[in-house]
Amino acid sequence: MGLILDSSVLIAGERRGETVRQVIERVRVACGDTETALSVVTIVELTHGIYRAKAEPDRIRRSKFVEELIRDMIVHPVSVAIAKLAGRIEGEQATKGITIDFEDLVIGTTALHLEFEVATTNVKHFQLIPGLNVVAL
Repeated sequence: MGLILDSSVLIAGERRGETVRQVIERVRVACGDTETALSVVTIVELTHGIYRAKAEPDRIRRSKFVEELIRDMIVHPVSVAIAKLAGRIEGEQATKGITIDFEDLVIGTTALHLEFEVATTNVKHFQLIPGLNVVAL
């Protein structure tokens, strides 16, 4: 089993001034030596943060962090199978009155499809996805 890192874990590390390798090492200390990867949706979220930065030095630092992620980590695309799984789960949960943020839904269903867990600082959102094992960091 592996671990998909949620954007929240990476954002927290970047804000602390950590490199990608330092974030991965912190995750390994907390979770053990397991395969770690990302959903491509995380790249979308982090890139969004680059362009929301108010100061140029923050934009540059964030951009370097994202490029380091892309270089050093496995980034899983959204396949048709993941898209169908996300649609099924979102539809089933909606009939129960449960709304899941789209980004969290796709990150979570990527993990489910791969039979991975999700590591996050935002446990509450990911617990809305049935069958997903969530690791709090």
